[in-house]
Amino acid sequence: MKRRTLPALLLPLALLLSACGGASSANSGGSTDGKGSLTLNVGDQKGGYEAILRASGELDDLGYRIKWSTFTSGPPLLEAVSAGAVDIGGVGNTPPVFAAGADSNIAVVGATHGSSAGEVIVVPEDSPLKRPAQLKGRSIAVAQGSSAHFQLVASLKKAGLGIEDVKLNYLQPADALAAFSRGKVDAWAIWDPYTSQVLRTADARVLTTGEGVVNGLGFQVASPVSLKDGKKSKAIGDLLVRLERAQKWVFEHPEEWAKVWAKETGLPYEVALDAVKLSYGTRVPVAIDAAAIASEQEIADTFAELKLIPRRFDFEDYVDTRFNRDLPASSTAPRSYGKASS
Repeated sequence: MKRRTLPALLLPLALLLSACGGASSANSGGSTDGKGSLTLNVGDQKGGYEAILRASGELDDLGYRIKWSTFTSGPPLLEAVSAGAVDIGGVGNTPPVFAAGADSNIAVVGATHGSSAGEVIVVPEDSPLKRPAQLKGRSIAVAQGSSAHFQLVASLKKAGLGIEDVKLNYLQPADALAAFSRGKVDAWAIWDPYTSQVLRTADARVLTTGEGVVNGLGFQVASPVSLKDGKKSKAIGDLLVRLERAQKWVFEHPEEWAKVWAKETGLPYEVALDAVKLSYGTRVPVAIDAAAIASEQEIADTFAELKLIPRRFDFEDYVDTRFNRDLPASSTAPRSYGKASS
């Protein structure tokens, strides 16, 4: 297989992720915001909650404190939620399924819906692969338990293939990025900002996207123990409202957010702006309704059938709808904002 030199512009995010210590580690030495006697421990990913709340001014006038812990991806973040080390954190559509499948102590309390155009399978520009069906027998890098994992399974199924028809390489993003760039794998199932990063800075093209294949949902997941604490529950509700307003700010200020995000992640500004326009600027807070639960149940049933999670379960058992408010339905959310909740 042809070896490719890892482009210099790919290095900042790869090194940033490697510096976090791998898939199961977190940097708990982050900043603390706010004031008061109550502290909310919030799990984050680089360029995530903390960055968007700070850029939009939503960390001003907090009546409680937020202590930030940064994780490399969703699965280890939810391990911390289940252990009670984190009160709440944001992840994609698949990590809650793997966590619930392992009977973790979690509760899904918030949701967003956005475009799935950034959920893709990429191949080298000179690859002979032109259609997903041609992935049969090929090696594919993917982060186990990530949103890209289900997108890959669903895309293969749509093409008439199963995971037994391909060679899966379970790699966290930094390692997968290196493997793809060096020609060690034939394809890579990814999400933004890796999609925008690779398409701008590497010799790569999109083989297929998640549009029409995956649900485009993301979730905020809390510790049930924290939700039983009246003061923490109130703070979690306030944080979800602030996140809604912050996402509205991103939608209205994509260029300004891209500058902040580029600085936070080490990504080139152009890559950050691409990702904002393709994925992150399309996210709309939505209700965790019957349609969202049914869509996640499909993911859970798929992974249980493939024996990638240890048991079957009802996703609804891991959902807490107390913070739904008057948010739009998950399946009909517009790609623009009305008046933000207050």
